[in-house]
Amino acid sequence: MIEATKTPAVFKSPWAKGAAIAVAAIAVLFLVVLLAKWLREQPAVQDFLVTYPGHSELPANAPTGLPAWLGWQHFLNLFFLVLIIRSGWQVRTTTRPKAYWTRNNKGLIKTKGKPTKISLELWFHQSMDVLWMLNGLVFIVLLFATGQWMRIVPTSWDVFPNAVSAALQYASLDWPHENGWVNYNALQLLSYFAIVFIAAPLAIVTGARMSGAWPKDAKKLNKAYPIEVARAIHFPTMLFFVAFIVVHVVMVLTTGALRNLNHMFAAQDTDSWLGFWFFAAAIVVTVAAWFLARPLFLRPIASTMGSVTKN
Repeated sequence: MIEATKTPAVFKSPWAKGAAIAVAAIAVLFLVVLLAKWLREQPAVQDFLVTYPGHSELPANAPTGLPAWLGWQHFLNLFFLVLIIRSGWQVRTTTRPKAYWTRNNKGLIKTKGKPTKISLELWFHQSMDVLWMLNGLVFIVLLFATGQWMRIVPTSWDVFPNAVSAALQYASLDWPHENGWVNYNALQLLSYFAIVFIAAPLAIVTGARMSGAWPKDAKKLNKAYPIEVARAIHFPTMLFFVAFIVVHVVMVLTTGALRNLNHMFAAQDTDSWLGFWFFAAAIVVTVAAWFLARPLFLRPIASTMGSVTKN
């Protein structure tokens, strides 16, 4: 009888597994870069890159530059999304909440039955959700009122081959020319469109289904839209936001950090340090909020909207 081989203990260590995954990822990236460089040497691919340089032409009436209100939106979206991700992860991983919140059945919004008691982490998560949605509503209104929507909504089918072109240029480490003040490349455009018009609505619709405000007695509605479906979509959507933020920050810092930060936070196309200092202030405020978002500091705020108890 052949004795089954045992996996060495070293490979069972989380650190060893993490190192193995990292090495595999680096090897895959190396192969992708080599493949992209080989493809770019092929005549047909070179013709493709000439025909589709990586960006689509904007409509003639598209605005140039980024307005000041978009800088505020960058900060508020950063602030709310970081806290939403933090609190959402706490809701998912906390088994024994340190405090609970119950809405007082008073004021403009009332429930017929007894208000539902939820964890303080879930209260904070849902509160941030509401503020993020309100901010998003302002963003959408301003986006279409000022014509800025033309910069992140595809207006031509050639956006797709141009996105392939941009992806190939990134993969070969010979990156496409960046001029976000005038026009995003096609891959950026599709990414921004996906985050604003697909991921954000999915996060809202699935989050609403899992919230305590959802009507539990609506049997037909709950059967048509089971909570299990919402849960299966909501967490991957959060991971998509995390991946987008990581890639977005890396690209901002590696494609002309000062100029990009001025575009995003100072509404100017220069290489000054103004945008950097606005960005630094935004990071300080967000990090401070991250550390202050704990029961000791959340209880007084939550108490103004309901009752906070230990069980």
